[in-house]
Amino acid sequence: MKPTFPISLTIFILAQQAQATGFFDDSKAVIKLRNFYINSDYRDAATPAQKAANQSYQSEWGQAFQLEFNSGYTPGLIGFGVDALGMLGIRLDSSGGKHGNPTGSNYGGVVFPSDGDHAVNDMSSLGLTGKVKVSNTELKLGTLVPKLPVIFSNDGRLLPQTWQGTQVTSTDIKDLTLTGGQIDKVKGRNSSNNENMSIAGANNAATGHFSNKFVYAGVDYKPNKNLTLQYYYGNLKDFYKQNFFGLTHSLDIGPGILTSDLRYFISTDDGANAYDPGYFTTGYYGNGTLKGKVDNDLYSGLFTYSVAGSTFGLGYEVSDGKSDFPYLNQGDGPTTYTITEMQIQKFVRAGEKSWQARYSFDFAKIGLPGASAGVVYVKGNDIDTLSSSSSSEWERDVTLSYVIQSGPFKGLGFMWKNAMVRNNIPNNRQQDENRVIINYQLALF
Repeated sequence: MKPTFPISLTIFILAQQAQATGFFDDSKAVIKLRNFYINSDYRDAATPAQKAANQSYQSEWGQAFQLEFNSGYTPGLIGFGVDALGMLGIRLDSSGGKHGNPTGSNYGGVVFPSDGDHAVNDMSSLGLTGKVKVSNTELKLGTLVPKLPVIFSNDGRLLPQTWQGTQVTSTDIKDLTLTGGQIDKVKGRNSSNNENMSIAGANNAATGHFSNKFVYAGVDYKPNKNLTLQYYYGNLKDFYKQNFFGLTHSLDIGPGILTSDLRYFISTDDGANAYDPGYFTTGYYGNGTLKGKVDNDLYSGLFTYSVAGSTFGLGYEVSDGKSDFPYLNQGDGPTTYTITEMQIQKFVRAGEKSWQARYSFDFAKIGLPGASAGVVYVKGNDIDTLSSSSSSEWERDVTLSYVIQSGPFKGLGFMWKNAMVRNNIPNNRQQDENRVIINYQLALF
């Protein structure tokens, strides 16, 4: 990817001020290493078409190298800087029978982009970001990795999802964080290319419809250390508009802390999505119709109590409306800002009502710092489908992790993630999945 003109201009200005102390003294560079293995076993009597399109067993293994450079700012009223993100993923194991794209018609496989029906040997990309700062307001142009309620980068595979665009963040007003931006392109987690954006139902790689404009803005208000209020707006041109309201609050109760997390999304159609079938999204619209315009309200609450190394949680979510909950989805692994974002499923189908229970433990409390374990169970009911309005699905996730705390391998992290999915939804498959992840980070300066 070639730098855009504004980025090139920023780099030119930086070159003129290369001796500026703040630019170099505040710069940081780190290299991140990730070894990632995944296998998915589909344990159902799938139709011949499903077997041909999805395979019954998928597995890939790779090694990632990610170099991140973040400069400081040049001195003066207006400070200039530049960030760089270089990524390389190398295939260690895969095959046409395990890649997850047997027909070569999808965006990519389980981990790697596709070369026909098999994985490429490697994937790489370079992202540059120019940045300008005035007081506590920062403008970034180029490669972005936003993690906001209406746009959330996926980091669930070998390399993270990145976006191309512009973002402004300001903390000049006490207790307020203001954020706004526009995204033009996205690079998926199993891709080396920047692409336009879409949603489920319209994102077919060969015949789908896409947009090159997603605008967003929001505010985080923190009146005290225990309470945060949020409002965000997102609009994918010709697909949907979305308003988000959020509240998080922590309260000391006895020896522990109760945390409340309330979220409410209101999503409606935009432009061509209201009338053009090519832009329709998935859902249930009655009379045998499974695609239409965006129409969804999603609200949820998650309550967790942490005490003596243990965290207990209960949550409930409702996806109300004719459409599934809409989100930026290229068909290559998106992430949503929902309490039901699980290892495999999202539980945001039309009509779906889901509850969850979770538990995690920090073993530092019993003398083993760096070790943790967790389990989450989510059950979704009342899903609207062609066959009934009472279809259901559930997922159980288990995570075990350990990070070495001292010695020559300090910071080396190991993680095992296991998920099991079962459902009675027509044309959906049962799935077991394992992931093994080894992470290491080395600060260069």
